[in-house]
Amino acid sequence: MKDLTVATLTATLIAGTLAMPALAQTDLVLSSWLPPRHPIVVNAIKPWAEEVEEVTDGRVTVRVLGKPLGSPPSHFDMARDGVADITYGLHSFSQDDRFDKSQVGQFSFIGDDAIAASSAFWTVYTEDLDARADHEGTHLLGLFVHGPGLFHNNKLRIETPADFAGLKIRVPGGYVAGLMEDLGATPLFMSSTEVYEKLSRGVIDGVTFTYEALTAFNLTDDVAYSMTVPGGLYNTTWFLVVNEAKWDGIAEEDREAIEAISGAAFAERVGQAWNDADTAAVEEIEAAGITLHSASDAVLEAVRAAAEAREAAWAGSLGDDYDGEAALARLRELSGVAE
Repeated sequence: MKDLTVATLTATLIAGTLAMPALAQTDLVLSSWLPPRHPIVVNAIKPWAEEVEEVTDGRVTVRVLGKPLGSPPSHFDMARDGVADITYGLHSFSQDDRFDKSQVGQFSFIGDDAIAASSAFWTVYTEDLDARADHEGTHLLGLFVHGPGLFHNNKLRIETPADFAGLKIRVPGGYVAGLMEDLGATPLFMSSTEVYEKLSRGVIDGVTFTYEALTAFNLTDDVAYSMTVPGGLYNTTWFLVVNEAKWDGIAEEDREAIEAISGAAFAERVGQAWNDADTAAVEEIEAAGITLHSASDAVLEAVRAAAEAREAAWAGSLGDDYDGEAALARLRELSGVAE
């Protein structure tokens, strides 16, 4: 009788175990368009993906693709439409007005520290300018900026505002496209991956890029002069998003764990990666014989005048629902830029 009771209990436990629902497993695909060895992929995107698996005890995995599922400008729509589960990209690549409020992080004089500037952009865009509404159809995992933007060219050292005249310059869209026009250059929109061919063939004379982009995209042989501006000539704003339906299918406990390493934490992670990449790139730029020089007072004055006009026009375009001037002032305060 005793053996029968033990057998019955054992069978009951086994049946109960089999009846328990298995823990949900979610495998996410992240489409990555930067070169696989780009410092942001190696030191921010992939480590974050690995940490997602860790904090969810393996229930959620993120596979970073070696080749993208579409062109760089299409990456937000790809996440929204479910072509990829997770994507990152530049707001300005959209070439329309859906991310107009993101320009708060694209202006001149945003900051020289990518950690502080990225953290400030995440805070201001989400808290003051309703970033989540702009990214409808996706769940917002990250917002960030790169290090200070420079003006690189292979024609001449820029000493006066007149020196910009006639130069054909690659831009990533957004604010800096208008700034180049204001300064007399001819802006040509193209994604980062197109620049090497265009610059090496002489289709363009220069490019608005960070320090690290010259090395990441193999441009050091085709640039002669790189001009810096305190706080950056411009910046670019970036998103990291996941398809909304895919996100909603993840267990709440795991969503909370992923949120904890995203948002402000991801802004700090990617900002550090960009700072480190810029520091390393400066050495390569100098070794390549490129003249790295600060903008003259006359050029700074022209940039500041154009920037102020662009900032005012942007703030006015937001209407009564958002205070663009206050948002920009807050971003600069948080990023440590003295006005």
